Amino acid sequence: MAQSVLEGSEVERGDRSDVAKVKERTAKAERLSKALPDKVHTWPYLVRLEMMVGTGLLAFMTIWSILVDAPLEEPANPTKTPNPSKAPWYFLGLQELLVYFDAWFAGVVLPAMIIVGLMVIPYVDINPKGNGYYCFKDRWFAVSFYLFGFVVLWISTVIIGTFFRGPGWYMFTPGEYWDVHKTVAITNMDWPTKFGITSFWPAFGFGAASVLGFLFGPPAVYWKLKSGTSTTLQKLGAVRYWIVAFFVMSTAGVVVKMILRLGFNVKNIMVGPMGFNI
Repeated sequence: MAQSVLEGSEVERGDRSDVAKVKERTAKAERLSKALPDKVHTWPYLVRLEMMVGTGLLAFMTIWSILVDAPLEEPANPTKTPNPSKAPWYFLGLQELLVYFDAWFAGVVLPAMIIVGLMVIPYVDINPKGNGYYCFKDRWFAVSFYLFGFVVLWISTVIIGTFFRGPGWYMFTPGEYWDVHKTVAITNMDWPTKFGITSFWPAFGFGAASVLGFLFGPPAVYWKLKSGTSTTLQKLGAVRYWIVAFFVMSTAGVVVKMILRLGFNVKNIMVGPMGFNI
């Protein structure tokens, strides 16, 4: 009987200790919630951070303007055409794309795709996270794709057009003298010609198959492999998936075309009728 009384007292002490632990955890959670509120004031938290970023950007632009002279030239002279004739810096990305694509594609189709792609974002975005706050982990794909399109495709082409394109729109390495008399023999070749296909219609079919295969082949394989197991793809649905895949592959296709042009002198992937070339 004494043993049972002792066991009962130990159980009672154990229950009391558990209750104390629960109360301690509850109090700790309350203190943590008070220390980390769900909402903070714009001042000073956001405004202070914006001021720091703005001050750093202003310092960078000030140093940049001191070290690099503004590309100002003499007043326009109708009897003298500058070599090279460059657009304003914010249009040099488009001017650089003219090296890799025909004018209708680089100047009309690609800018239109950028605008349409930005417009469809609210209709294909199924991720509720990241609304009202910035978090790379919750929206890594959207942030990465935007940075790729803006930094790699736009900023890089502006930099190339500004600092690497000299007279004749030839490529000059940093520090190399821009010789206005420089002549470079460039033998460009269409993609089908690389494979010995020279007849028009077979070359057109091969080029069209290459373009369509690149745009829709990898997304189709990925959908086939992952649609049954990926909850993200199931929530996204087939229609929204193919819209996103089309813009992703089109963006990657621009980079591929730039690499083929600069590294392998490939002019057009597809040569179509009435100048419909890609």
